[in-house]
Amino acid sequence: MASIIVMPQMGYDMREGRIVKWLKSEGDAVERGDEVAEIETDKAVVPMRATASGVLRRILAQEGAMVPVGEAIGIVAGAGEALPEELLQADGAASAETTGPGGADETPSDPAREPDSGAVGGRVAASPLARRIARERGIDVAQVAGTGPGGRIIERDVLGYAAAREAGAAPTAAEASGGVERVELSRMRQAIARVTSRSMQEAPHFYVTSEVNMGETEHLRRELNAALEQRKTRVSVNDFIIKACAMALAVHPTVNATFQGDGLALHTSVNMGIAIDLEGRGLIIPTLFGCERRSLEEVAEGSRDLVERAKSDGLRPEELSGSTFTISNLGSLDVESFSAIIYQPNSAVLAVGAIKERPVVEQGRIVAARMMKMTLSVDHRVTDGAGAARFLREVKRRLEHPVGMLV
Repeated sequence: MASIIVMPQMGYDMREGRIVKWLKSEGDAVERGDEVAEIETDKAVVPMRATASGVLRRILAQEGAMVPVGEAIGIVAGAGEALPEELLQADGAASAETTGPGGADETPSDPAREPDSGAVGGRVAASPLARRIARERGIDVAQVAGTGPGGRIIERDVLGYAAAREAGAAPTAAEASGGVERVELSRMRQAIARVTSRSMQEAPHFYVTSEVNMGETEHLRRELNAALEQRKTRVSVNDFIIKACAMALAVHPTVNATFQGDGLALHTSVNMGIAIDLEGRGLIIPTLFGCERRSLEEVAEGSRDLVERAKSDGLRPEELSGSTFTISNLGSLDVESFSAIIYQPNSAVLAVGAIKERPVVEQGRIVAARMMKMTLSVDHRVTDGAGAARFLREVKRRLEHPVGMLV
């Protein structure tokens, strides 16, 4: 029986995706679970897996096409099986409807047919990867000189232009109104703007802040990393924070909930969203699943793997959604404290600052202590100030007495 491949929803807020590359060709055998295409979402490029076995009989949307979630992009069926007529009539429609920068014109063309100007039919000739990098960095590809076949713009051209612009050597397109340069938002930045605006409009935020003495956690971390040295596992401060939050959420499950109209969905698993800076490309929040079942060492291994794959576009589709709580840590950037916007459908996010040595009073004496501020942003529809404060107090207790996280 023919099975339709549709554009999957790889994230809570995903509405459409771009087909970057087909990994299977028409006529290729496909097994359930095989990677058949690479899909670009607002957040990353991720592989799409087949949900049925058979033969890839027809590709309905070509590389470069932007396709709404749920729309057919291919057909898997038996080798001699008749294909659904209504889908055959739509063949190629997805690519034909997408034009302009970032649309169907991204499909690689024959370099031998491209003029030396690097333009085809009035459109700039550039590879899909070059266009994607240009979008992410706010670069107009028309301003980039192409060095590929026939003057086609390729990855190294865009990267070179970006480096020159940062050094002040690249030209800019200034508007007539006072020399203002207009920079188009990347798809990721557009998604961030859309998601954060909606969260602030829909979820009544309130904030509670606490200060934690991280001396014991830092001491235990040094000892633990020394013991794990031969296993090449390193535990970060953020891993301790993830583990402390997972344990605290087990005690205060309301914070690990989603608001749903006239009720709450209480999640039985702690799926931690970890905010990751992509160093100029934007922000992504992949999910580390089942943190309540993970040891501290397993949290460290899982979070390190997640960060590495997030920065190399190696995330799996399911990791782009499914979080029940979020942690955003700007300590490495020397930020002392901040308030984060809730990443819906979560009901809370913990914003973590840098650990700073400062004077504190202990038993009537002023001593130097390693202190860290953390601010919890909470959806007031889900819990009140006292409930949020109790959760934050539990996180603080775990971090100030971290040995309990090793049990």
